[in-house]
Amino acid sequence: MTDRTDAEISRDLARETGSLLLGVRRSFGPVDPHDRDRARELRDTADREAHEHIARRLADERPHDTLLSEEGDHDPVRLTAERVWIVDPLDGTWEYGQGRDDFAVHVALWTRTVGVDGVLSAASVDLPSQGRTWSVLDDVVAPASLPQDRPVRVVVSRSRRPIDVDDVVDGVRAELGVEVEITTVGSVGAKVGELLAGRAEVYLHDSGFHDWDLAAPLAVAQQQGFWCSTPDGSPFRFNGPSLVQPGVVMAAPAVMAAVATVLGLT
Repeated sequence: MTDRTDAEISRDLARETGSLLLGVRRSFGPVDPHDRDRARELRDTADREAHEHIARRLADERPHDTLLSEEGDHDPVRLTAERVWIVDPLDGTWEYGQGRDDFAVHVALWTRTVGVDGVLSAASVDLPSQGRTWSVLDDVVAPASLPQDRPVRVVVSRSRRPIDVDDVVDGVRAELGVEVEITTVGSVGAKVGELLAGRAEVYLHDSGFHDWDLAAPLAVAQQQGFWCSTPDGSPFRFNGPSLVQPGVVMAAPAVMAAVATVLGLT
């Protein structure tokens, strides 16, 4: 146990793990994109070492807490635990193996509360190759106005483009009377990083992903003042029997009303 707060542990652990991932990638040297076996070995090594590092550190820092990790065994004890760390040791594994910058480390703490499913009470997202860690400890950065030097940007997945994203873009364009464009990014953490850095205003994902993909980025985005919703407006729920999330919509305050109207979430 330490005297550090949960949020400080989340931030520091995300940073440490990000540094570890960069070290693993450097140790492999250049990987030929056509060498699938070597690229798979890099990804598998990074996933394993990042998970093991997080598990060891949390066992030292918070020995009575439970860990839910993408790379873990998903111990059912989490369903009755009071405190569960929901982590993705390497979000954007494919991008990481390609030598790209749009991968991330997610570290969030889910805390059981009376009368509700629970809350995300601490969270951080580290973008190792970008040298940036976003945390619930940060000052609020959500932009208060529309960008003046570029179109409004909607960030979506590189590999799973939302089915209705073109209709959403057209609708937001009509609602706001400004140009709107689509940009594609790898990991969930990196997509949210585009919002937090002021390079995009909307994040749209309409297909399923898992608790560890969303927990930390969602908690940080909400703390930073971004409007966040499921695609159908239902509540977010974490650490339940199912670990599948239906998707997410995030929007900066300046475009929130327009996005909600277009998606029928008002």
